[in-house]
Amino acid sequence: MKKILSFISIVALLSLLLVACSEKGTSNSEGGSEKDSKDKETTLVFGRGADSYTMDPQDANEIETWRVTKNIYETLVEYDEETTDVIPKLAKDWDISDDGKTWTFHLQEGVKFHDGTDFNAEAVVYNFERMMDPQHPARHSGSFSVYRGMFNGFKGEGSSIEQVNAVNENTVEFKLVEPQANFLSNLGMHAFGIISPAALEEFGEKINENAVGTGPFKFVSWNPNDSVTLVKNEEYWVPDLPKLDKVIYKVIPDNSARLTALKNGELDIMVSLNPSDLSSVESDSNLNIVLRPPLNVGYLSINNLKEPFDNPKVRQAINHAVDKQGIADAYFYGLADPVKNMLPSSSWAYNDDIEDYEYDLDKAKALLAEAGYPNGFDLEFSVTANSRIYMQQPTKMVEAMKSSFEKIGINVKVVTLEWPTFLDQIRSGEHSIALIGWVGDNGDPDNFLYSTLSKNNAVKGSAQNHTFYRNDEVSDLLMQAKFVIDQEERTEIYKKVQELVHEDAPMAPLVEVKEAVVTGNYVQGYFPHPTGAENMYKVTLE
Repeated sequence: MKKILSFISIVALLSLLLVACSEKGTSNSEGGSEKDSKDKETTLVFGRGADSYTMDPQDANEIETWRVTKNIYETLVEYDEETTDVIPKLAKDWDISDDGKTWTFHLQEGVKFHDGTDFNAEAVVYNFERMMDPQHPARHSGSFSVYRGMFNGFKGEGSSIEQVNAVNENTVEFKLVEPQANFLSNLGMHAFGIISPAALEEFGEKINENAVGTGPFKFVSWNPNDSVTLVKNEEYWVPDLPKLDKVIYKVIPDNSARLTALKNGELDIMVSLNPSDLSSVESDSNLNIVLRPPLNVGYLSINNLKEPFDNPKVRQAINHAVDKQGIADAYFYGLADPVKNMLPSSSWAYNDDIEDYEYDLDKAKALLAEAGYPNGFDLEFSVTANSRIYMQQPTKMVEAMKSSFEKIGINVKVVTLEWPTFLDQIRSGEHSIALIGWVGDNGDPDNFLYSTLSKNNAVKGSAQNHTFYRNDEVSDLLMQAKFVIDQEERTEIYKKVQELVHEDAPMAPLVEVKEAVVTGNYVQGYFPHPTGAENMYKVTLE
């Protein structure tokens, strides 16, 4: 009898253990009542270092917004799961006219917005009119800088999109002023997610807090500087997706605290691991590491409008005073490589013939003396404490550069700001020098070079070119490259641009980074996308 009881006890204990294991990453949908596993609510918690800027993807220009809105809104085309190759999305296919100026998109049928209204050609037209036209009634006070940057201006200001027309309910036509080499890849960018026109009219300027798209997840709530909660779209137009019931994007600014939360089971995925923690995570059988491909460049944004940075010799001196290799080694533990251009080295347009500014403090001091600053000057160095793909330990990186700058006579005061305040400062040109970076939105070199270097994007308040670098030849070449279809010819234009920019030194390119993303070993189907924002609809918790 005792043996039988012991056997029963063991079976019961094993059953309890199996139930406990099966509920990792889940919660009961009815307050913990006993239900079959198929009825359990699966919730994934995603840990990140900073909050979203807005819930309006069209008026955003930063990855923490798009990381969330990518799963609420959808674009006409999107990128493959692991590359920037363009694939269909809300448009199932498309035709191009012989002259390359007319693109006709055939839309998915039967798709609904989260508010129950129809997705159709008129909705596409409404959204692009909103982005194109500064006078559109749903435009409100936004800057829509990504549209301006990718399509060369707004309506009446040189936009490369002349008009967008609804041919019929499921067909929409884009007419371009000239053929644009990167038009299709631009359309896949997170900023061009399609918003419900009914929601835009209902919420008005509050659409930035009330997201309504066609995507696999529906917006529930946003607690600023804490969390954004999304739930499964039960009526999603793609069969059997999404797999998860809920996704919560949780803000934990400190990298170490974020890792502790992951180890404690409070998170399922985290980004921006301290590289120094890499080996300990690799040895933990409960965790997995996935590397995000390095489609990014971290750099020093030098405000070319402010003295003494309006002098190219001062900017060159700063480039000579930055130990890129030392930064890569000290703060990225093998996950970063120095770069010398505003392009990742994997880009087909990267100019590897350029000779970088070597780390040489004597040359830096000599250049400062030539510029009229033999004794240096005072400098405010802006940084955010929130980690990013290209700067997982930003304050430590700035302290290292501060030490070098002070050796050449530059007296540095470090100013640390929260991410939204920091973005507002550099986009308005209120900074002197700031540590920042660019994550590629579509894989095309135009997205890096035109965005960060063209004078057309140096608009105070919404600048993507927040060095406010204005070189007419560079801007003209970048505009020319947009309309050249032949890739070899485009490559030569971009290489010339990189030569001119290197000489002018409007910024100091630092590193490209393979970001270590950490997941629980039970997370399946997750791939960190090169653009920094990925679909979560195929992710499961096993």
